[in-house]
Amino acid sequence: MTEKLQLNPNAPRQSARSTPTGVYSRPSDGGGFSIEVIAAALTVVWLLGSVIFFMVLPSDEASDSGAGLRVLMTMLAVVMPVGMIWVAAIAARSSRVMREESKRLQTAIDAIRQAYIAQQQGQSPGADATVARKLDEIAAAARKTESTLATFHSRRDAPTRLAPLKPVVVDDQPALALGTSAADMTQPLSHEDFIRALNFPETAEDTEGFSALRKALKDRNASQLVQASQDVLTLLSQDGIYMDDLVPDRARPEIWRQFAQGARGRPIAALGGIRDRSSLALTSARMKQDPIFRDVAHHFLRRFDRAFAAFEAEASDADISALTDTRTVRAFMLLGRVAGTFD
Repeated sequence: MTEKLQLNPNAPRQSARSTPTGVYSRPSDGGGFSIEVIAAALTVVWLLGSVIFFMVLPSDEASDSGAGLRVLMTMLAVVMPVGMIWVAAIAARSSRVMREESKRLQTAIDAIRQAYIAQQQGQSPGADATVARKLDEIAAAARKTESTLATFHSRRDAPTRLAPLKPVVVDDQPALALGTSAADMTQPLSHEDFIRALNFPETAEDTEGFSALRKALKDRNASQLVQASQDVLTLLSQDGIYMDDLVPDRARPEIWRQFAQGARGRPIAALGGIRDRSSLALTSARMKQDPIFRDVAHHFLRRFDRAFAAFEAEASDADISALTDTRTVRAFMLLGRVAGTFD
């Protein structure tokens, strides 16, 4: 495989919502003042106005009880509006969060409905020909492993479904003198580069990320996991599922070690920390309806199982914690929960 990395020059221009953070990153929100900034500004304005007002207000002679009542009324006049400002700010922020969540749920419901309709319409004589054509496209893509890295693009919306790339395993490596294979001459992949490669480059200018990816693709076991992860993340991004959107619950390193040592089911249930309902619903629906996606997902889970078992034997708790923050591990948590690995 060539070591020259470049973005696809024929990729379409980015849409208004896209960002050059990589194919698996969610674009950042637009600019503008946040609700907290506006509330803080109103608070400062009110406090300054109150200070100026009470400094200008002439002081009158009053009894001790009248002076105490005046101080109390003054404090209420200053503090109450500030409290109202922040209550309104919190209510506005909660309303915005609820609207965004409602939109995402509606999008998920629409996607599931469209997938169901497409499945019903696919019950036609031409469905077999479509599946055969897709399988031919996968076979053709597997013979072009040099174009693997060209799939890194920053466009969020995918107008057509890309066939996932299948890794090509070459067993007949050239033998060197005294029976030494070419794989034995390569430098072992460090834990830092392995972790960085599984998170994939952030942008086109992420030189460290691309360097770690090159090193991982030279390692036989790591390259198989990287390519399987790339296939899964590309397919998930077509449904609007991005790993940067997912905030999973953190599991302790000892639970990950139990998984590496063969534990399954309830003892490792904490590893299924993905709680995003729309992502789980979309992934589950596609796992049931799309046989290509199902095969790619199970292939990825098998590769991750083998690679993580080898990684855990030599990794520290800090290395395992760092690995769990990568996009690849988040994809494993999502697919593992859908596939019932943690049940």
